Amino acid sequence: MSEVRNNIAQGRYELEVDGDVAIAVYQRRGDVMAFTHTEVPPRLEGHGVASTLVKGALADVRAQGLAVIPACEFVEAYMERHPEEQDLLA
Repeated sequence: MSEVRNNIAQGRYELEVDGDVAIAVYQRRGDVMAFTHTEVPPRLEGHGVASTLVKGALADVRAQGLAVIPACEFVEAYMERHPEEQDLLA
């Protein structure tokens, strides 16, 4: 598994796994990142790829001093399961 990277040009975080790419799409609104969609290729589902992707994305958001709006159901559920990330909520 590679590292989570921020593809600013496409407005998404990416995680490449075995040639496939999982994505977490966002919209930057000033000091807030609104995550709108998370997508994992079918063959990678159920292997923790989405959680790894969101964890890395949130770490980058934190490093930038931004807040998060979890408009994506997966990001919202991830943040609910990880209280240590809830301080990022806008």
